[in-house]
Amino acid sequence: MSAPLSPRVFDSPGELGETLAHEIADGIAEAGRAGHRYVLGCPGGRSPKPVYDALSALTAERGLDLSHLVIAMMDEYVVPAPDGGYQDVPHSAHNSCHRFATEEIVAPLNEAAGPGRGIPARSVWFPHPADPAAYEQQLAEAGGVDLFILASGASDGHIAFNPPGSPEDSGSRITVLADTTREDNLATFPDFASIDEVPRHGVTVGVRTIVAHSRRAVMVVHGAHKREAVRRLTAATGYDPSWPATLLALCKDPALYVDRAAATERHAA
Repeated sequence: MSAPLSPRVFDSPGELGETLAHEIADGIAEAGRAGHRYVLGCPGGRSPKPVYDALSALTAERGLDLSHLVIAMMDEYVVPAPDGGYQDVPHSAHNSCHRFATEEIVAPLNEAAGPGRGIPARSVWFPHPADPAAYEQQLAEAGGVDLFILASGASDGHIAFNPPGSPEDSGSRITVLADTTREDNLATFPDFASIDEVPRHGVTVGVRTIVAHSRRAVMVVHGAHKREAVRRLTAATGYDPSWPATLLALCKDPALYVDRAAATERHAA
């Protein structure tokens, strides 16, 4: 058991994003000077967007070279493959995490970095539905994830596509998406007309994947709809399978960054 985490409270998602982006930019620059890569664990969706936006601005401001940056994504929607097993949804689909990584993370960063200084296509990593467990080896061979940006589902505490009930020792795998997660994703991807259009399966990093391979983990939580997430995370002294985002309590060098809207009354002052 560990002591419960105290959140760092920011006035706005923008301020939160800028603070974490400065830490990441410092790490990228330091890794570049040392001649090794910097592996950044990245979720898709709304929660990390202020961080990505601020990191793009800092990249331009500082003239950062991102050619040694690796983007390690966490998950992707999958659908049954014609020959059995599962395959990614089309990478051009509105809900594709590959599309999100390309358009919302990599493209702005590369534009900010300038020609010859951007993230190579080979340095954007995903778990593969044909062999999810290979992602564990890929991350291990990279020396782990320098910083994992994490986000918690609002209604059920899912993290990546790990649903409530995910065991502590779960690795990268195909999962069945909880209906609560699928409901949350209607807001994340507004082009879904109804929950019936949300895929029922995903390929995801596991609880153990995040805990074992991250050197630092920062959970970002903002918006009044995330107050229950903050309450659960600040009460956790260990991993609670009913709220998978509580894996943060097990991570090395963890931090919880929340905005004032998400903070509970006890933490908002």
